[in-house]
Amino acid sequence: MSRRSKKRVFTEVVVIDAGAKGKSVAKADDGRVIFLSNAVPGDVVDIETFKKRKSFFEGKVINFHTLSDKRTTPKCEHFGVCGGCKWQHMDYKWQLHYKQNEVENNLKRIGHLNLPNISPIIPSKNDYFYRNKMEFSFSNNRWLTSDEIASDNDLGDRNALGFHIPGMWDKILDINKCWLQADPSNAIRNAVKSFAVANNLEFFDTRKQAGLLRTMMIRTTSTGELMVLIQFFNDDKDKRELLLNYMSQSFPEITSLLYVINQKANDTIYDQEVICYNGREHIIEEMEGLKFKINAKSFYQTNSEQAYELYKVARDFAGLKGSELVYDLYTGTGTIAQFISKNAKKVIGIESVPDAISAAKENAQLNTIKNVEFFVGDMRRIFNSEFISSHGTPDLIITDPPRDGMHKDVVAQILNIAPNKVVYVSCNSATQARDLALMKDHYSIEKVQPVDMFPQTHHVENVVLLKKLKSD
Repeated sequence: MSRRSKKRVFTEVVVIDAGAKGKSVAKADDGRVIFLSNAVPGDVVDIETFKKRKSFFEGKVINFHTLSDKRTTPKCEHFGVCGGCKWQHMDYKWQLHYKQNEVENNLKRIGHLNLPNISPIIPSKNDYFYRNKMEFSFSNNRWLTSDEIASDNDLGDRNALGFHIPGMWDKILDINKCWLQADPSNAIRNAVKSFAVANNLEFFDTRKQAGLLRTMMIRTTSTGELMVLIQFFNDDKDKRELLLNYMSQSFPEITSLLYVINQKANDTIYDQEVICYNGREHIIEEMEGLKFKINAKSFYQTNSEQAYELYKVARDFAGLKGSELVYDLYTGTGTIAQFISKNAKKVIGIESVPDAISAAKENAQLNTIKNVEFFVGDMRRIFNSEFISSHGTPDLIITDPPRDGMHKDVVAQILNIAPNKVVYVSCNSATQARDLALMKDHYSIEKVQPVDMFPQTHHVENVVLLKKLKSD
């Protein structure tokens, strides 16, 4: 007996909202929600579902009856195949609208929080070409579009230098022009690919774990510095130097030309030796006169201009007078800690990644900042009563955790310390809402400020100011 098909078709459905993870939202005639990846609120569509759950469907649009007035024409020729800019078909003002809604809905529905008026989201000055870091993968078997597969034409060169197809670890979409990183990013990527093809430099075969060229990373700064790192699989000195010499000669603006030889099963470079082939081993970013050395393994906010806006919000919310002891949890490379240091008596940064703390200490020395200290360790273990006893009770805590939010033990320790104010910076308002719910009996929410760091995507940062209730 054949298994019953889970597919179902709904006709002339109005798309009503934009939801989590970049999905749009419609409702079936039985009231169940349908999540869609290829629609914009206001579209009237026919939908075919491919997944059914108790309270929702997942589906795709198979026909458009009416197109939403919230739509715009995507600039990128790869939109719809590349999964990087899922909202590029939505006008930017509406992207901001739905990001603002997501923050408010998460804080209310997940956290059940009493909120002040939420400030209007801070838009990105540049809604394209805003990223300072891009990573591309080489492949000897590029992703074919459905049109190419159906065509009788010669498919020609099968090499690719581009992005992974979402959910497919071994499929790479060849990119002609990406709208996320400013020139000369596209010129470098396309020139490297053309030179490699012309000189028979082998592109990586993910399944066979073979080939010469594996990945390429390009980093830029607002000061005009440029880093390029090529990750090689095979250790072939002649071919490696052939490519690197070509890059150095063709793009003299590269201030840091690096390479890695990585023969592991995965392509992460954090446990690999990075070798400087030409120029410096780092580039330098600046913010309000502060200099930050960025090496190949450094974390730095990938939208430099909006990072400045985000940090200004955090500093404004902190409202420092110069006499405070501040703890900066999840400090990363210490950018926020150093940014606020001139307004505080002392700032203590805590981070679990040793390389990040090393970079934080080096940058503090570079900036001659003497009132910051950095410590490395797992947050829930190092951030304990003994640490507080040794380093002092903070007047203010700034916390900027990863997407998973704070561990409940970290939240409990913050409540135990009971600083007068907490500034919570988050890249995931859902986990932020969960954490704030654990604190709502002890703190009031005074201010909420969303910040758009990633135009053309659903991602949004949010900053919340908490003030200790008087009864505590």
